[in-house]
Amino acid sequence: MTLIKSISGIRGTIGGKTGENLTPVDVVKFAAAYGTWIRKKSGSTKIVIGRDARPSGDMVNTLVCSTLQGLGIDVIDLGLSTTPTVEMAVPIEKAAGGIIITASHNPVQWNALKLLNEKGEFISAKDGEEMLKIAEKESFEFAQVAKLGTYQKNDTYIQKHIDEILKLSLVDAEAIKAKGFSVVVDAVNSTGGIAVPALLKRLGVKVKELYCTPTGHFPHNPEPLPEHLTDICRELTKGKYDLGIVVDPDVDRLAFISEDGTPFGEEYTLVAVADYVLNASAKKKGNTVSNLSSTRALRDITEKAGGKYFAAPVGEVNVVEAMKENDAIIGGEGNGGVIYPELHYGRDALVGIALFLTQLAKTGLQASRLRAKYPNYIISKNKIELTPTIDVDSVLDQVKKKYKKQPINTADGVKIEFETEWVHLRKSNTEPIIRIYAEADLEVKAEALAKKIIADIKEIITEKAV
Repeated sequence: MTLIKSISGIRGTIGGKTGENLTPVDVVKFAAAYGTWIRKKSGSTKIVIGRDARPSGDMVNTLVCSTLQGLGIDVIDLGLSTTPTVEMAVPIEKAAGGIIITASHNPVQWNALKLLNEKGEFISAKDGEEMLKIAEKESFEFAQVAKLGTYQKNDTYIQKHIDEILKLSLVDAEAIKAKGFSVVVDAVNSTGGIAVPALLKRLGVKVKELYCTPTGHFPHNPEPLPEHLTDICRELTKGKYDLGIVVDPDVDRLAFISEDGTPFGEEYTLVAVADYVLNASAKKKGNTVSNLSSTRALRDITEKAGGKYFAAPVGEVNVVEAMKENDAIIGGEGNGGVIYPELHYGRDALVGIALFLTQLAKTGLQASRLRAKYPNYIISKNKIELTPTIDVDSVLDQVKKKYKKQPINTADGVKIEFETEWVHLRKSNTEPIIRIYAEADLEVKAEALAKKIIADIKEIITEKAV
């Protein structure tokens, strides 16, 4: 079954049976539910739409736009765009919300509807539950012919997005231009191939485009992990470049490759950008937020800069909420997601690129030297597949009791601290799985900690079965 309905939207594989895959019927149903919810919630009847370049995007986009118009909603279609661009366009247009048609880092057969509120932020759990109830009941009322919504195409927002980034006080375009940087960009043949080179050229950076044609045919697995980035790493080893830049299909995740062809580390994208922002904002000691499964290095550099670090449950909406509550000046997720509220509350690879290049320009450091400045931690990512009859909550509760003398955070599963090491256990919302992330300063130590916890879980399950 590959149709996943959640509070933040709907995603699935294209084709197949209705209710089991993402079919045209499902797209219309959930677009209608979202549009109905928007009409009940807001006085505005305007929604912004944008999509990544995957081959099913045009079809899904047509269905979504037509359905919203059928509800009497006016549609502004950004066409090929990025997730952060749509997020910024919603409040600028004074729209009631937005839909981003993208399956993010999922393979090409997937697509999804990401749902935004009037602030251009992902809808809350409460709002998402209300929208899903509308979809379940199919309680839609479509407009009469005289009150159908309008349709407007607007492809100017990527440039507007870039304009706003260049206005930021911590982005020093002149310093970047003066360095004459040369970079390689891997945009996995999606909309990053439009947006990232456009930004870099405005910053005076020489660009080698690798997979920047927005056909939607991904040349490799689109998740920006080191094992998928061998082509750009190989290009960097030729020695002609200062940096490699990698984004996922909807440009909300960002990874760097150092000048010597070694991955900077997706976890360290946020760490490096936060380090620059924290120390450039000298008049204000800044706080930071990341999710519970992100590297400890962010806490280390935050405390070193005199700020406070806060951990949020996994999920962008949770990180944003914690950032607002704790007046964070930078935050995000360890998957390469940078949230810079001076621009907007959403993961944004474009602003991350501009801030990172400013840091390189001002410090004069090569990317590899900058990476060497930070505490070195390794995260081991594991999972245990369980039978559906096992009570996962009960298992996690037993693990918590076993380590009750350690600092424990239960905001999202169970996270246990061990001096400079930690382990985070979370149950999957869609499968009988416990995800186990462990971090330490050496890979062997992280793996040993993960194996120890896995052994504890298996022992608990065995004891319950007896």
